[in-house]
Order: sequence, then C-alpha cells, then structure tokens
Amino acid sequence: MRILFLGGTGNLSTACAALLHEQGHQVQILSRGRKPVPPHYLAIQGDRHDLPRLSDQIASANPEVVIDWIGFEPADLELTHAAFRGRLRQYIYISSATVYQRPVPRLPITESTPLGNPFWDYAQRKLACEEWLNGHRDGFPCTIIRPSHTYSHLWVPNPVSSAGYSFAARLERGEPVYVPDDGTSLWTLTAATDFAVGVAGLVGREEALGEAFHITSDEALTWPQIIRETGAALGVEPDIVPVPTDFICGVLPELKGNLKGDKANSLVFDNSKLIRIVPEFGCRKPFAVGIRESISWLREHPGDHNLNPKVDATIGAVLSAWDKHSHP
Repeated sequence: MRILFLGGTGNLSTACAALLHEQGHQVQILSRGRKPVPPHYLAIQGDRHDLPRLSDQIASANPEVVIDWIGFEPADLELTHAAFRGRLRQYIYISSATVYQRPVPRLPITESTPLGNPFWDYAQRKLACEEWLNGHRDGFPCTIIRPSHTYSHLWVPNPVSSAGYSFAARLERGEPVYVPDDGTSLWTLTAATDFAVGVAGLVGREEALGEAFHITSDEALTWPQIIRETGAALGVEPDIVPVPTDFICGVLPELKGNLKGDKANSLVFDNSKLIRIVPEFGCRKPFAVGIRESISWLREHPGDHNLNPKVDATIGAVLSAWDKHSHP
C-alpha cells in the first residue's frame, strides 16, 4: 500500500517506516526537511500546516493510508481532515498513553480504562485530538494508537529526558541521579522496533477502524531497576537517590506534568485487544538487551550524543534542594 507519514524522522516513526518498507509498502514522508529522508522513501518537503500548498504533491502520491505522528492540536487535524476526507482507506492517529486517567484506577491498563489526565497539558491536547476525531468519522476511517514510553538506539530512558546521551554521560561521570518517591512504582518501556510490529499489523486492517489501541511492552520494571540496567550497560554502579514527587514538583513546577501525569505512576498495560487483531505482535526485546544496544550504538556515534545541559541542570537542582532539605 501507499502509506504517507506526516512526520517520519523521529524515534518511533523511523522504526515504523523501516518495517513497512521491508514489508513491501511504498513509504511516503512529509517533513520539513530538517533531517534527511532515506532515498528509498518518497520525500515530500513542506509543513503539515500548509497542506493546500502541497495538494499537487499529495495528489500525485495518492496515499491509501496516512499515519499522523505530529498532530498535537485539534486544529492540526482539521487541516488533515479537509485534505484527505473521502480519499483514504485508513487514517492512523498517533496519540499517547498519557491520555489515560491519572492516578490510574487499576492495573493493568486496558483500552477501556477511563481517560483524563489532570496534570499534563500535553496529554490533555492529545485527548482533545482523539475526541475531535471521534466526532468527525464520516468519510475519515480512523484508528487511534497510544504509545507509552518508547526508546530506540538514540534514547537512554530516564525520568527526566530520554533523548540522547546526557543521562548516560552523567552516570559515567559517577554523578547521582534521582528517582521519584521510593522507587517501587512499575514502569513500562517499549523498544521502537517492537512498537513498529504493532503499527504495521494495524495498517489496512478493517477491524481496526474506529478503534483505539495502546502498543507497549509487557515487561514492567522499577526506575531503580531501569537505571541499574543502564549502569550495567555502561559498566558503572549508579548512585540513585529517591526523592518524593511532590518535593521535585515543588522545586521545579514544570516537571509536574511529566511526573504526576506520567513517570511517577505505576503503568502496566494489557495488550490483548491489539493481539486479537495482530497476533504476531510481541515485545521480543527486553530492556536489558535494548539498553545495551542503545549504549553501544551511541558510544560508536559520538556525533549523535545530542547532549542536553538541561538534563544535568534539572537533576542537579532537585538533588541540591533535597540535600539541603534532608540535612538542614
């Protein structure tokens, strides 16, 4: 099939494009051109907010399926709806598992878990997009996909910011890091290559139309386990400091959404709805394997470390305040 990605050079979309191409689909990618598009894909350079100007290129591409990775506001979807209504076999919207209710009423999370995240505006915007789509299904056959915390060879997952090597570099220097609360909450990490199997399995499936699915690993680890596994991949023993979530958010209020709305919660998922339609789905890459692949790749590609000084500044500010609070 002809599959158009709106955005296609990110952590998840890159893995999905690669698998769909491998399966024989024609992959088309609309992006702003900030990152190179592999030559075996059809590249359309432009802004998704200016689809009318790109109408001739889109008409020439004639996609059967659109996968939207960069729809963050209902206004984004209005333009897409106007451009593709009545022309698609399927529109796949990439939402987020952050739309589920926080605190989560019970585990594991299923697609029938209540929605509504009062702590994070990102989750609220994603839910608003889902609600907009549910009200505009006529001529717009839609499937909603909700990823949770995913990672690839470019990511080192942690509670602050996972893109790049910054967190790993801090561990290598022997500097302490924090985990929210007592470190006993369970967290789910999904390799992008495993996530791609779920997405590819839903492409073109009539049973998926009008439905929402999360796609996650069934492996749940605590944050200390995740960080120690990362340390083992680096060959270091991490210095991990538990800090109450409320204290962290008091020091840096901007972390409230990321923590209370996401990473300070226990999140364990039931993927049985997906597996009923995509029986080949399964998370074959445990985190112990995936993080070693990420660390190995990043060490071999220092130019892709994408070091972010805000990661160190955030961790340092929280730990400094906690030390003063704990040892007045």
